[in-house]
Amino acid sequence: MFQPSRFALPAAALALLVAAAPLQAQTPVTTAPAGTYALDVTHSSVTFQVNHLGLSAYVANFGKLSGELSFDPANPSAMRVTAGIDPTSLLLPAPPAGFLQKLLGKDWLDVGANPMITFRSTGVTVTGPKTADVAGDLTIKGVTKPVVLKATFNGGWAASPMGGPKVGFSAVTTFKRSDFGVTASLPPRGTSFGVGDEVKVQIETEWSAAAPKG
Repeated sequence: MFQPSRFALPAAALALLVAAAPLQAQTPVTTAPAGTYALDVTHSSVTFQVNHLGLSAYVANFGKLSGELSFDPANPSAMRVTAGIDPTSLLLPAPPAGFLQKLLGKDWLDVGANPMITFRSTGVTVTGPKTADVAGDLTIKGVTKPVVLKATFNGGWAASPMGGPKVGFSAVTTFKRSDFGVTASLPPRGTSFGVGDEVKVQIETEWSAAAPKG
């Protein structure tokens, strides 16, 4: 007959911990309080990619971002976010001479007439324990179109080494640049010889609230 050993209870406890681990991994830490949070530009990025000649995904990003988040962990669907990108902060991998200026010119981003790319949320639909679809208006080159950000809440803290509450989100979205009037170098129909119309965007953000007084 099996005799319970002194290891039975620790083994059972370990089994419970292993079983609970996936649940813990799915639930982000959420000790951050509700309030208004500003984008932590040091720990945030917006990276995009487009197909180049059918040969590769060309990747670039922007260096100057801003944003404000109305955060409410008890009511995620009520959250709101606004964000801005300075298009002149476009960062390219080893650009040839004059290439950056070309992308900032009238045929592409036309930064002289349109000094900001903006996003303003219009609604949040919760899709899971830590995911949501964030609908909003994206403005590029003076043209505004609706887009949906597939967002993931990475967690939040009531206090951090930076002082005060912080939260973090990741998001992705895809849109056609031609919808915003950016049509230069599109591939001829039926070919991939050009710069693709579809733009894939990866967003990583941290947001900080002022430290509570007292």
